[in-house]
Amino acid sequence: MGTAPSSSPASGGLNDNTAGMLAYITIIPAIIFLVMEPYNKSKFVRFHSFQCLCLAGCGVVAQIALSVIPIIGWILIPFVGLGILVLAIICLIKASQGQKFKLPFIGDLAEKWADA
Repeated sequence: MGTAPSSSPASGGLNDNTAGMLAYITIIPAIIFLVMEPYNKSKFVRFHSFQCLCLAGCGVVAQIALSVIPIIGWILIPFVGLGILVLAIICLIKASQGQKFKLPFIGDLAEKWADA
């Protein structure tokens, strides 16, 4: 868990907690926060944006891999999607509380990329 980031808005924009939370809605806000100032300067927002992108990428790879496996894989695909959704909701809640919640492996990778 990290220390809570500043809750004051950066240059009239969203505060870090809100931006970190919104990064988990879809990959689009995560990408926007990585390229748009002042959000791309915040290690907290960058971490959550990268973690969202890694989580989405792992979900896509897992679903593609399972789609190759007949019957059993096809049955498991919705459960993988549900698991990714649950993880994204947990991360969203933790980010809104100002916590730097790291998922196993993905969190370490996101932290490295965000220089957090």
